[in-house]
Amino acid sequence: MARNIARTLVALVSLAAATSLGLSAQQQPDRAAAASGTVLITGSNRGLGLEFTKQYAARGWKVIATARNPGTATELRAIATKSRNVTIDTLDVEDVSSIRALAAKYKGTPIDVLINNAGVLGDMQKQNVGSFDKAEFDDVMDVNVFGALAVADAFLDRVAASTQKKIVSITSRSGIISQPGRRGPSFYRASKAALNMVMKVLADDVRDRGVIVALVSPPPTETDMLKQLIGPENAARQAKIPDAIGGLIKVIDGLTLENSGGPPVYFDGTLLPW
Repeated sequence: MARNIARTLVALVSLAAATSLGLSAQQQPDRAAAASGTVLITGSNRGLGLEFTKQYAARGWKVIATARNPGTATELRAIATKSRNVTIDTLDVEDVSSIRALAAKYKGTPIDVLINNAGVLGDMQKQNVGSFDKAEFDDVMDVNVFGALAVADAFLDRVAASTQKKIVSITSRSGIISQPGRRGPSFYRASKAALNMVMKVLADDVRDRGVIVALVSPPPTETDMLKQLIGPENAARQAKIPDAIGGLIKVIDGLTLENSGGPPVYFDGTLLPW
């Protein structure tokens, strides 16, 4: 009985997310199809990326989990040891040769969902008025914007050859220009606004191939990045990582071509302003 109730609640949450995305009953994806496939995740060694790996593997997906330094990714390697579904690969999103090498390795492999999760907050002090640092700005933009775009470009053919054809980038409410009351860090916020724009343009460029390019946003979540931003005590009062990722995966399941290039979708399925 308890299991049936739990399954019913999950189905209702998924339906609510799809409804928030503006999907009719006919447009909602086949849940059986959404339950299996191949996903490539950048920045899988910790935080949101690690949890994406856990949850997709638990669903029976083939997971290509990438990290800049897999040798130090203890938790990720432990997951791969327990699950035959998880393959770990080296990927530095700041290094174009690294991106191309991984794309070549998976030439001919359809990738249903590509998740651009890798991101950096940057040194907070170097983003303050009076202390702006050009090298730090370049690093944040390289990882959060160009890295995501370069990965999407390199794996475009693999995504286009798949069943679900989804390129998903993790954005943030910090990148919403119209939302008042948010201060720095300015480099990080600028990078998320820029990420939104380059993915919107990419969506238009690849729409004729049937590829969905979408932006999704977690809620404020108790990650190492948020702890750095607002402090451990405040971060502990925010959403927990498994809950945030569970919501994002439901949103990703429900994405269709109608959502491609549209505003960011929040973890609960509602649309965020630009």
